[in-house]
Amino acid sequence: MEHWVFGYGSLIWKVDFPVLDRRRASVTGWVRRFWQGSHDHRGTPDAPGRVVTLVPEPGAVCEGMAYRITESVFEHLDHREKNGYLRVDTPLLFTSGDMALATTYVADHHNEAFLGPLPTAEIAAQIDRSCGPSGSNREYLLHLAAALRELNVVDEHVFELERHLLALGHSR
Repeated sequence: MEHWVFGYGSLIWKVDFPVLDRRRASVTGWVRRFWQGSHDHRGTPDAPGRVVTLVPEPGAVCEGMAYRITESVFEHLDHREKNGYLRVDTPLLFTSGDMALATTYVADHHNEAFLGPLPTAEIAAQIDRSCGPSGSNREYLLHLAAALRELNVVDEHVFELERHLLALGHSR
Protein backbone atom coordinates (compact mmCIF):
# COMPACT_ATOMS: atom_id res chain seq x y z
CA MET A 1 0.00 0.00 0.00
CA GLU A 2 1.26 3.49 -0.86
CA HIS A 3 0.87 6.71 1.16
CA TRP A 4 1.79 10.37 0.90
CA VAL A 5 3.84 11.85 3.75
CA PHE A 6 4.19 15.62 4.16
CA GLY A 7 7.56 16.96 5.31
CA TYR A 8 7.92 20.49 6.65
CA GLY A 9 11.18 20.27 8.66
CA SER A 10 14.11 17.91 8.39
CA LEU A 11 12.07 15.70 6.06
CA ILE A 12 12.61 18.41 3.45
CA TRP A 13 16.41 18.22 3.53
CA LYS A 14 17.20 14.84 5.11
CA VAL A 15 15.46 12.19 3.06
CA ASP A 16 16.98 9.00 4.47
CA PHE A 17 14.18 6.69 3.34
CA PRO A 18 13.07 5.22 0.00
CA VAL A 19 10.53 7.29 -1.95
CA LEU A 20 8.39 6.44 -4.96
CA ASP A 21 7.67 10.08 -5.82
CA ARG A 22 8.57 13.52 -4.42
CA ARG A 23 6.53 16.67 -5.04
CA ARG A 24 6.19 20.18 -3.63
CA ALA A 25 3.05 20.56 -1.60
CA SER A 26 1.37 22.53 1.15
CA VAL A 27 -1.08 22.07 3.98
CA THR A 28 -3.64 24.65 5.07
CA GLY A 29 -4.41 25.62 8.66
CA TRP A 30 -0.88 24.97 9.98
CA VAL A 31 2.31 26.99 10.58
CA ARG A 32 5.85 25.70 11.14
CA ARG A 33 7.26 26.60 14.58
CA PHE A 34 10.42 25.71 16.53
CA TRP A 35 8.35 24.81 19.58
CA GLN A 36 9.14 21.10 19.98
CA GLY A 37 11.96 19.93 22.24
CA SER A 38 14.48 17.46 20.88
CA HIS A 39 15.89 15.19 23.56
CA ASP A 40 16.97 12.46 21.18
CA HIS A 41 18.34 14.04 17.98
CA ARG A 42 19.37 17.70 18.34
CA GLY A 43 19.70 17.87 22.10
CA THR A 44 19.76 15.71 25.20
CA PRO A 45 17.30 15.09 28.04
CA ASP A 46 19.21 17.60 30.20
CA ALA A 47 19.67 20.16 27.41
CA PRO A 48 16.98 19.75 24.76
CA GLY A 49 17.31 21.33 21.36
CA ARG A 50 14.40 22.76 19.41
CA VAL A 51 12.93 21.38 16.22
CA VAL A 52 9.87 22.26 14.19
CA THR A 53 6.35 21.07 14.60
CA LEU A 54 3.11 22.22 13.03
CA VAL A 55 0.88 24.50 15.06
CA PRO A 56 -2.75 25.11 14.07
CA GLU A 57 -3.46 28.58 12.69
CA PRO A 58 -6.67 29.26 10.74
CA GLY A 59 -6.02 30.33 7.16
CA ALA A 60 -2.26 29.72 7.30
CA VAL A 61 -0.43 27.72 4.65
CA CYS A 62 2.71 25.68 5.32
CA GLU A 63 4.75 24.72 2.29
CA GLY A 64 7.02 21.70 2.15
CA MET A 65 7.60 18.42 0.36
CA ALA A 66 5.38 15.39 -0.09
CA TYR A 67 6.76 11.91 -0.54
CA ARG A 68 4.90 8.89 -1.83
CA ILE A 69 6.11 5.92 0.20
CA THR A 70 5.25 2.32 0.86
CA GLU A 71 3.70 1.26 4.16
CA SER A 72 7.00 -0.27 5.32
CA VAL A 73 8.71 3.16 5.44
CA PHE A 74 6.52 4.17 8.40
CA GLU A 75 8.61 1.95 10.69
CA HIS A 76 11.67 4.12 9.96
CA LEU A 77 9.72 7.40 10.13
CA ASP A 78 7.96 6.47 13.38
CA HIS A 79 11.36 5.84 14.98
CA ARG A 80 12.81 9.06 13.56
CA GLU A 81 9.84 11.14 14.77
CA LYS A 82 9.44 9.37 18.13
CA ASN A 83 10.11 12.24 20.55
CA GLY A 84 6.53 13.47 20.95
CA TYR A 85 5.32 13.32 17.35
CA LEU A 86 2.10 11.62 16.32
CA ARG A 87 0.84 10.80 12.87
CA VAL A 88 -1.89 13.16 11.67
CA ASP A 89 -3.77 12.87 8.39
CA THR A 90 -4.31 16.14 6.58
CA PRO A 91 -5.38 17.28 3.10
CA LEU A 92 -2.39 18.08 0.92
CA LEU A 93 -2.31 20.48 -2.03
CA PHE A 94 0.33 19.91 -4.70
CA THR A 95 1.67 22.84 -6.71
CA SER A 96 -0.05 21.25 -9.74
CA GLY A 97 -3.41 21.89 -8.06
CA ASP A 98 -4.07 18.20 -7.35
CA MET A 99 -5.01 17.16 -3.83
CA ALA A 100 -4.39 14.05 -1.75
CA LEU A 101 -4.63 12.92 1.83
CA ALA A 102 -1.24 12.82 3.52
CA THR A 103 0.21 11.75 6.82
CA THR A 104 2.40 14.23 8.65
CA TYR A 105 4.04 14.15 12.05
CA VAL A 106 2.84 16.74 14.57
CA ALA A 107 4.01 17.27 18.14
CA ASP A 108 1.28 19.19 19.92
CA HIS A 109 1.31 20.92 23.30
CA HIS A 110 0.13 17.74 25.07
CA ASN A 111 3.43 15.87 24.68
CA GLU A 112 6.05 16.11 27.42
CA ALA A 113 8.78 17.34 25.04
CA PHE A 114 6.75 20.35 23.85
CA LEU A 115 8.55 23.60 24.76
CA GLY A 116 6.18 26.13 23.22
CA PRO A 117 6.78 29.73 22.21
CA LEU A 118 9.50 32.03 23.52
CA PRO A 119 10.94 35.27 22.17
CA THR A 120 12.84 34.54 18.96
CA ALA A 121 16.21 35.56 20.41
CA GLU A 122 15.77 33.06 23.27
CA ILE A 123 14.85 30.23 20.91
CA ALA A 124 17.89 31.06 18.74
CA ALA A 125 20.19 31.04 21.80
CA GLN A 126 18.84 27.63 22.85
CA ILE A 127 19.37 26.30 19.31
CA ASP A 128 22.91 27.71 19.27
CA ARG A 129 23.98 25.86 22.41
CA SER A 130 22.15 22.55 21.76
CA CYS A 131 23.68 19.42 20.30
CA GLY A 132 22.63 15.78 20.27
CA PRO A 133 23.32 12.41 18.65
CA SER A 134 22.18 13.67 15.22
CA GLY A 135 24.39 16.77 15.38
CA SER A 136 24.08 20.38 16.35
CA ASN A 137 20.73 22.07 16.59
CA ARG A 138 22.32 25.01 14.76
CA GLU A 139 22.93 22.75 11.75
CA TYR A 140 19.26 21.69 11.76
CA LEU A 141 18.03 25.30 11.60
CA LEU A 142 20.57 26.35 8.94
CA HIS A 143 19.78 23.32 6.74
CA LEU A 144 16.06 23.99 7.02
CA ALA A 145 16.47 27.68 6.12
CA ALA A 146 18.65 26.77 3.11
CA ALA A 147 16.17 24.11 1.94
CA LEU A 148 13.26 26.58 2.18
CA ARG A 149 15.19 29.14 0.14
CA GLU A 150 15.97 26.50 -2.47
CA LEU A 151 12.21 25.88 -2.75
CA ASN A 152 11.50 29.65 -2.81
CA VAL A 153 9.46 29.29 0.37
CA VAL A 154 9.33 32.33 2.65
CA ASP A 155 8.95 31.40 6.31
CA GLU A 156 9.52 34.43 8.52
CA HIS A 157 9.67 32.37 11.72
CA VAL A 158 12.53 30.24 10.36
CA PHE A 159 14.35 33.14 8.72
CA GLU A 160 14.08 35.37 11.80
CA LEU A 161 15.53 32.57 13.94
CA GLU A 162 18.31 32.14 11.40
CA ARG A 163 19.14 35.88 11.57
CA HIS A 164 19.34 35.76 15.38
CA LEU A 165 21.42 32.59 15.29
CA LEU A 166 23.92 34.01 12.80
CA ALA A 167 24.18 37.22 14.86
CA LEU A 168 25.36 35.12 17.80
CA GLY A 169 28.41 34.19 15.73
CA HIS A 170 28.98 30.83 17.40
CA SER A 171 29.52 27.55 15.66
CA ARG A 172 29.95 24.01 16.85
